[in-house]
Amino acid sequence: MSFPANFTWGVATASYQIEGTPTVAGGGASVWDMFCRKPGAIWDGSSGAVACDHVNRFRGDVALMKELGIGGYRFSISWPRVMPEGTGVINQQGLDFYDALTDALLEAGIQPWATLYHWDLPYELYCRGGWLNRDSADWFAEYTQIIVDRLSDRVTNWMTLNEPQCFIGLGLSSGQHAPGLKLDWPDVLRAGHHALLAHGRAVQVIRARARQPPTIGYAPVGAVSVPASNSEADIAAARTAMFSISEKGFWNNTWWLDPVFFGRYPEDGLRIFGDAAPPVRAGDMETIAQPLDFFGANIYNGQAYCAGEDGQPRRVEHPQGTARNMYHWPITPEALYWGPRFYYERYKQPIVITENGTATSDWLALDGTIPDAQRIDFLQRYLRELGRAHADGVDIRAYFQWSFMDNFEWQEGYKQRFGLIYVDYATQQRIPKDSAHWYTQVVATNGAGL
Repeated sequence: MSFPANFTWGVATASYQIEGTPTVAGGGASVWDMFCRKPGAIWDGSSGAVACDHVNRFRGDVALMKELGIGGYRFSISWPRVMPEGTGVINQQGLDFYDALTDALLEAGIQPWATLYHWDLPYELYCRGGWLNRDSADWFAEYTQIIVDRLSDRVTNWMTLNEPQCFIGLGLSSGQHAPGLKLDWPDVLRAGHHALLAHGRAVQVIRARARQPPTIGYAPVGAVSVPASNSEADIAAARTAMFSISEKGFWNNTWWLDPVFFGRYPEDGLRIFGDAAPPVRAGDMETIAQPLDFFGANIYNGQAYCAGEDGQPRRVEHPQGTARNMYHWPITPEALYWGPRFYYERYKQPIVITENGTATSDWLALDGTIPDAQRIDFLQRYLRELGRAHADGVDIRAYFQWSFMDNFEWQEGYKQRFGLIYVDYATQQRIPKDSAHWYTQVVATNGAGL
């Protein structure tokens, strides 16, 4: 098993899930603050009001990362913490937090990887239409400039948007995520188009204003298809399925990726969405399709396909009794081989695994440890597949385990635990799980022992 000599082994988090609400210390509310007030929206009636209190405990958290030998930390920046109304006035105290976090990471020898948007849209901008308002691209560009002007003398690795399939699809179509809307397709796709414009505008701002040469990427959901067998026919079927749109829906790749990398919406998507497709103005696609430096992918599982008798891909259902995690997601390690391979073939960009991990049932054992053998087994299986992708010629640059620590898991509240670090939410004590110590050895050996 081999990984590149300069490979980055990291961990990932998101602002609203760990920091505590941005409404303290001069910040403004996000749509998640709003959504968590809605009765029944969150499984356990909880919120991210305190979460892991990372905004006050970040120095200890960074020290723990250093102790574990982590090489890179992917964190996100809370837009309303920095700009309470989303535009205009800057909350210096909020900006100072990310400045101090960046310094702490660098002092610990950890590379900061900043994500500009991980779902916490300022509530005040939601009241102005949010992503439905075409001005949202300009709002995001203004916010990006503030962050880049403050941090780009030290931060060189940037991601624009995290998973538009989720904050547009789950937030505006199914209503499962903030702001909890159930809009029709013309509105959903219009908002999605504006988010893609915001991505392009942010890339332009980073390129124009970064004080150190930037490395810029994008972190969509990795909707991965895997072949049911190693036959050439099944491999071709999985590839076709992964980059096709066969029904109206937001769980696909090409609607969110082809505009970014090819400057156009996919023809099958335009055909299926028909009149619901968003209005595209002159210059929009050129703005969206800004050159990037890497392809970020959040990959947790895959769906198998085989070649049907008619030559079209045929979905192969998971066998009864398939291993699943606490989120009921199937355990499919091969997704971390075929996903990077297919993305690299199509989009010709170096691959960064921006999220990968699993939710297991973790609790404090009588001996004071957190045994999580299933997570270790999961990660070993998946990382072996990632190493195989590298061995087969896929340019893999970094891997970020989701998540560094247990946190507020969106609509699931505190039911799910994804962390390498156990968090006792009553005391805010951090306890490394067995998987954290295991991951330390993976990092130390650059994956050689997998």
